[in-house]
Amino acid sequence: MGSAGVTAAQNSAVGEQAPGASPSEVPPSPQGKGSTKKQASGRPVKQTPGPTAKQTPGPAAKQTPGPTAKQAPGRPAKQPKPESRLAMIRRARRINRELAEVYPYAHPELDFRNPFELLVATVLSAQTTDLRVNQTTPALFAAYPTPEAMAAAVPEDLEELIRPTGFFRAKSRSLLGLSQALCEKFGGEVPGRLEDLVTLPGVGRKTANVVLGNAFGVPGITVDTHFGRLVRRFKWTEQEDPEKVEEEICAIFPKSEWTMLSHRVVFHGRRICHARKPACGACPIAPLCPSYGEGETDPEKARKLLKYEKGGRPGQRLSPPADYPGLPAPPLGAPAP
Repeated sequence: MGSAGVTAAQNSAVGEQAPGASPSEVPPSPQGKGSTKKQASGRPVKQTPGPTAKQTPGPAAKQTPGPTAKQAPGRPAKQPKPESRLAMIRRARRINRELAEVYPYAHPELDFRNPFELLVATVLSAQTTDLRVNQTTPALFAAYPTPEAMAAAVPEDLEELIRPTGFFRAKSRSLLGLSQALCEKFGGEVPGRLEDLVTLPGVGRKTANVVLGNAFGVPGITVDTHFGRLVRRFKWTEQEDPEKVEEEICAIFPKSEWTMLSHRVVFHGRRICHARKPACGACPIAPLCPSYGEGETDPEKARKLLKYEKGGRPGQRLSPPADYPGLPAPPLGAPAP
């Protein structure tokens, strides 16, 4: 075979081996510079960007730039999986246990000495603070201590006594109506059943549950503004209607917890988890709250937002329970201590 034939055969052999072998596996050419030129500018050029290009952007790109690009920025921004109902119930019950440790002294924040006083105070608490009600009821109950006395009240006199609570005309009509109904239907006694309480003028499920839970020891969920706001922040429910909220929360907790759960959640809403600017940085249940970050997260700034005994100021009751750690509220017209 002539030199041209040998060269062609060798070039053919190199061409067949190049795609399937790495450059190191290609045998050196005995033809000197001429053959090297062809390998350097021909096949080796194809081999270098070929396997390297396929291997580097392929496996290497998937292993190095791929996962790094996708995982590093992707993982923090990745949406978490939806919480299962079982996980939510466990988290909700843990929050209740934590709140029980934070507020072992939680209680109804209306001053009362009997079921009638609690019923009247709860009706008056609509659209105002418990503090303002507590500052108003001493004079009211001194004038009308019983349903019989209140049923016989002159409307204008009753209105004047409850004026500080706001909406005094509508509230006066409710108090006169419920007092008369108590005298006519229940012998002057506050009934201990929800179905009876809600028949009284001005009394709905919220008021009925307050009276049942705190005057009769009958468990109930009290869905006021604070309670509804917090259970939605906690993602226990998405409902807005108070009765639907009550139904869904009752399904999460044992019946024995209903009344105290209401007090703890309301206490937390008034003291730390405020409507407009919650003190997230001072919240003891922050790790369990899916809404953490809606409010102030700086601990020092958050502590300045705390209210009532958590902020070193008086509570809402003029006559708080003995175990209450805060200061009593001042009477109507008196400066706060």
